[in-house]
Amino acid sequence: MDDQSLCPKQPLPSPSRIPHLNLRRNFKCFTHYALQTNKHHAQRTHKPEDNESHGEVDAIIGSRARSDAAGMEYLIKWKDGYSPTWVASNFIAKHIVADYEAPWWTAAKKANESALKSLIDAADGRDFDSVDGDGRTALLFVAGLGSEPCVRMLAEAGVNLDHRDYCGGFTALHMAAGYVKPGTVELLVDLGADPEVEDNKGRTPLGLAKGILKATPKVHFVRRVGLERVIGAVEKVCFEYAEVERLLGRRGMGEDLEYLVKWKDGEDNEWVNVGLISAELVADFEAALEYAVAEAVVEKRLREWGR
Repeated sequence: MDDQSLCPKQPLPSPSRIPHLNLRRNFKCFTHYALQTNKHHAQRTHKPEDNESHGEVDAIIGSRARSDAAGMEYLIKWKDGYSPTWVASNFIAKHIVADYEAPWWTAAKKANESALKSLIDAADGRDFDSVDGDGRTALLFVAGLGSEPCVRMLAEAGVNLDHRDYCGGFTALHMAAGYVKPGTVELLVDLGADPEVEDNKGRTPLGLAKGILKATPKVHFVRRVGLERVIGAVEKVCFEYAEVERLLGRRGMGEDLEYLVKWKDGEDNEWVNVGLISAELVADFEAALEYAVAEAVVEKRLREWGR
């Protein structure tokens, strides 16, 4: 069902001057929407004759991100005593939502560890994967800021480590990589974030970091070192269990030395930093040696010098 089928054709009543929202709670279309509720909360069975009744919001007592990437909805406690119902954010006065959400987003955007902890510990029905207007979660903000304690706290609270925002398709790993937070990248990888998730341009966090490194002038030494750490952390998990068939070429020098790898599993050939490849494979390549699997010994002979 699309959003248009859930919204009344006529605008809802404007909020009153008191800090509560008047809603046509039993409006025909709105009632249909409000009945899509959490199993843990009993809902009132609305009757047709009640369609013109109104109710005042007492408080928001829960939140959740909509699965259709269409923003948020909130569990409303009504002043008239009716059972709580889930309501889309666009049906609620902006100042009511802002009062509820402001502490969360302020804590996230400042990576305020103690404030986040207080909100998480409150266990008040808040969705820790709440999204802002761009579809970004608290995890994306603290990852971009490089706050490892906040990242760990949110991960332990059960947030989605691989959530993609609505605008660029960025994950927390993209944010940490793009803002050059190598410690946060390493932590997210250790926590189980998927390094293969692509953004809207088809870039993995590794691809994003490599692109930024390529565009970063060499005079920006500290930034380049940070990007190299980011790349190393992601490459480590990406290539840790992959089996190399052989090396096909080389490029670069020193710490930038890479070899073109042919994988045994048939994946596309890929340039990989020397630090992630077996020293024996590298030595054999440099010595122009190549190995193959022998099927059988079919003949022997002595060399001319008798050995």
